[in-house]
Amino acid sequence: MATRNAEAVWTGSLKEGKGTMKFGTYEGAYTWSSRFEDGQGTNPEELLGAAHAGCFSMALSSNLGKSGFTPKSIHTQAQVTIEAVDGKNRITKIHLTTEAVVPEISNEKFQEIAAAVKESCPVSVALASTPITLTARLAA
Repeated sequence: MATRNAEAVWTGSLKEGKGTMKFGTYEGAYTWSSRFEDGQGTNPEELLGAAHAGCFSMALSSNLGKSGFTPKSIHTQAQVTIEAVDGKNRITKIHLTTEAVVPEISNEKFQEIAAAVKESCPVSVALASTPITLTARLAA
């Protein structure tokens, strides 16, 4: 299996400093404000959400295929919530919302497969200590 690499550089103090995160062809700036307020830039939680959404979408495609269904499209969003818990910042929940176009599948079967993927995609497994919820919708 492959080993993937990412890196981050931070300069300065926590609130006045700034940093960059880099992986693959992406490089983005982050600051205190982009993480805990509404400032410009990205943050680790968005990147975690992107990883989770990407992993879930691929795993859903795989599991649908194993069940005899070929998806035309899968669009997944992840909302990653960070909050102070006992004075420390913690990722407290992740909500996945997925919408897929899958010919010839019943909503019941789609929901069953999507729920199983929520539990089994590699990123979900890695984040198992965080509550993960799912809204799955079959689109026409």
